[in-house]
Amino acid sequence: MKTLRLYGAGLLAALLLSLAACAPGAISGRVDGLIIGGIWTLRISPVRDNLASVTYGNGTFVAVGWNGTILTSPSGNVWTRRTSGTSNNLWGLTYGNGTFVAVGNGGTILTSSNGTAWTAQTSGTSNWLSSAIYGNGTFVAVGYGGTILTSSNGATWTAQTSGTSNNLRGVTYGNGRFVAVGEGGAILTSPDGVNWTRRTSGTSNNLYGVTYGDDTFVAVGKDGTILTSPDAVSWTAQTSLVSERTSPVSKILNGVTYWNGTFVAVGNVGTIVTSTHSGKFWVLRPSPVADHLLGVTYGDFKFVAVGNRGEIITSP
Repeated sequence: MKTLRLYGAGLLAALLLSLAACAPGAISGRVDGLIIGGIWTLRISPVRDNLASVTYGNGTFVAVGWNGTILTSPSGNVWTRRTSGTSNNLWGLTYGNGTFVAVGNGGTILTSSNGTAWTAQTSGTSNWLSSAIYGNGTFVAVGYGGTILTSSNGATWTAQTSGTSNNLRGVTYGNGRFVAVGEGGAILTSPDGVNWTRRTSGTSNNLYGVTYGDDTFVAVGKDGTILTSPDAVSWTAQTSLVSERTSPVSKILNGVTYWNGTFVAVGNVGTIVTSTHSGKFWVLRPSPVADHLLGVTYGDFKFVAVGNRGEIITSP
């Protein structure tokens, strides 16, 4: 009887997984039979410094964080610490045109062709830079006090007029436009990174991350806020299970990314939520960590998220 009970439990578990994969909000993308974004694994990190951002490019994952921390990995599983040349906290990271660009406190900007050797660049600002993106041949970095910088090569930067003094915390590119989000519900759009227009978000909550995929922009932030838009002009608030929590700290979503029909957002206390319906319906996923997750990306057939105390998790 014991053998039969175990066997039946195994069949039940398999059936539940199959049903979950077919249910509304379930992850559709699969690699080797694993549900992408639904099952996460904790990886060994060589640091305990907080990791704030992660990206993928040139066959390499790169993560950056506090005290100038930079890590690289070819697979997202095993990570190596690199020398950044700075002790400033690094908050944002992107890859484009053969170049990684990391940004951080004090207007710090670092560039690298391979994620291993880094060069400090002159930003022209001492403001905290929060996020960076590459699109349409242009790097865009955003930061505190409405700071927006642009560069064609990551080395020479030009300050642009944002039209806001709100702290900007995230930026993305999609559908022919840049979109920046920030504190107080700030949302700005630009066709070229130079000329920016303020949009109405419908919220005063701080927005910390933004991405584009499936013909949809998705922004996330405080109180479990999730906003979606087809054009970055008109935004709709979506229901998030995170917003139902009682603790304000546990309701913060810090980053969001997209791949192959799946949005993944991460936040405080190890929060992971996913959507396969253009960001309209979200599912809370089991997390192997309880620390705050600050950034997430996709590359090499997997999602990688990073956070406080050097935490790194991957799916699958």
